[in-house]
Amino acid sequence: MRLQLGDLEIHGITEIEQFDVPLDFMFPEIVTLLRDNDSLVSIDPSVLSYGQVHLTIRSWLLRKDDRVILIDGCVGNHKTRQHWPSWHQRDDDAWPQRLASLGVRPEDVDIVMCTHLHADHVGWNTRLENGIWVPTFPNATYLTGRVEYEYWLADSVAGDKHGSFADSVMPVVEAGQMVFLEDGSDIAHGLSVELAPGHTPGQLLLNARGVDGGAVFCGDVIHSPLQLRFPDISSAICEDRQQATRTRRYLLSRLCENGDFLLPGHFANPGWCQIRAVGDAFEMR
Repeated sequence: MRLQLGDLEIHGITEIEQFDVPLDFMFPEIVTLLRDNDSLVSIDPSVLSYGQVHLTIRSWLLRKDDRVILIDGCVGNHKTRQHWPSWHQRDDDAWPQRLASLGVRPEDVDIVMCTHLHADHVGWNTRLENGIWVPTFPNATYLTGRVEYEYWLADSVAGDKHGSFADSVMPVVEAGQMVFLEDGSDIAHGLSVELAPGHTPGQLLLNARGVDGGAVFCGDVIHSPLQLRFPDISSAICEDRQQATRTRRYLLSRLCENGDFLLPGHFANPGWCQIRAVGDAFEMR
């Protein structure tokens, strides 16, 4: 699947087609809303069924001005992720094969953009070579927010609760391939980043503008289409849930006005959509 916006070419690279999280863990307030209002039960089973929120884990590949840009690196292989069994010690070549099917070798990637540094967004940053973690994309400049990096650097001193900072971030920094961005930084013609805090303190979204429209790669500003219907409910794993709600409402309202495409990390295929307002909530259009 491809989204073409003039000179902006976008492909999704799926690693895990369906990753299920219990609704009462992910969005506990939604459980109450569904129970107390029978009119809200008509939810697409591809989004929610049997008490499980269905998420996809994917990267985005962006081509613009002869540059190859990878946005968010999924879970990756051989990573210790004991809290999430389907992520733990994966040994699956499907993701790199899908990258190759687009005519892209690791050495062809110019930029790797990390919207934030959670384990399911940075895994393919590195690969295991002779027992050592090395950058997967040898010629790429890796980008992430300075606020984000400094937050997780402090967390790593306290114990690295996600485990991904040591194996998927620091090897890139130590290789001299990581560049830290500030709010509003331009990374190429028509590509700029914007601070989108809440899910994590320093999450960035990437605004991309093509000659035939725009796209916003928003990381985990929104996890599920459930949050279009319930935009004031943030996930239980957001660091600052109230801030996450403000960021999400701001972005969704903006997209309703300008018609740009929304590209989160976890929506089902095709993964992108446009948004319209419905009362005080939103829906795909």
